[in-house]
Amino acid sequence: MLIHLSDLHFGTEKIECITAIQRFCEKHQPEIVVVSGDLTQRAKLKEFYACKQFLESLNTPYFLVPGNHDIPLYHVWNRTFRTFALYQLFFGSLEKTLVTEHFYLIGINSIRRRYHTRGHVSLEQIHRVNQQLIQAPNNKLNIIVSHQPFYSSEDNHHLKDCPTLGKLALAEWGQHHLYALLHGHLHLVAVYDLNQEFALNLGHPVYEVHAGTATSHRLHKKMPNSFNVILNDGTFQHYFFDEQLQDFVLKIA
Repeated sequence: MLIHLSDLHFGTEKIECITAIQRFCEKHQPEIVVVSGDLTQRAKLKEFYACKQFLESLNTPYFLVPGNHDIPLYHVWNRTFRTFALYQLFFGSLEKTLVTEHFYLIGINSIRRRYHTRGHVSLEQIHRVNQQLIQAPNNKLNIIVSHQPFYSSEDNHHLKDCPTLGKLALAEWGQHHLYALLHGHLHLVAVYDLNQEFALNLGHPVYEVHAGTATSHRLHKKMPNSFNVILNDGTFQHYFFDEQLQDFVLKIA
């Protein structure tokens, strides 16, 4: 089992959601916790520290990428010259890979200091990930993690945050058994088949998986806090926070 959290936004966190996720991990003992960016609200030292403490409390391996809120917004010098300094202090490399029993995870840093919300992926990143997928272990679900989505059906406001080279990247990666991409950023819950949406003509789906905010008060159109689960067979589940029960509850399709 993989748990997909996103947009924790420490600095605006809800303790009841944090406690509920801790209980969930203790009960289900997931293989890995993936966080697709926006660990903090304003990239402050105390926010990164609080996020680190939370992730360590889950007693589960975790895999992260940065989000646009994880670089300084108002401090121009730090944004220019120490863009990811605090993120790297607490969490190390911006682009990691990890092999678990059922999953092969590739992290992509889609954040650029020049832009506040828009995601980017470079030709170098496309090539690097392509090589990683070619060399991926057999019998794993190949999953890419980045903050900004590569596709959104919502509106043009959201589409402008998608990487310009996203379709090109997917046409390459999809040839090497990419199973899914995990994203946050929009605070929405959604799953798309990008093979269909982008007419990639692959013989298999490539899933785009959006996660809502797991722990923050910053909700999208009053959508509840939520997180995703990917089971070992690749099945997707969505858990939403029930204010009355003070717990995350599986949404039944």
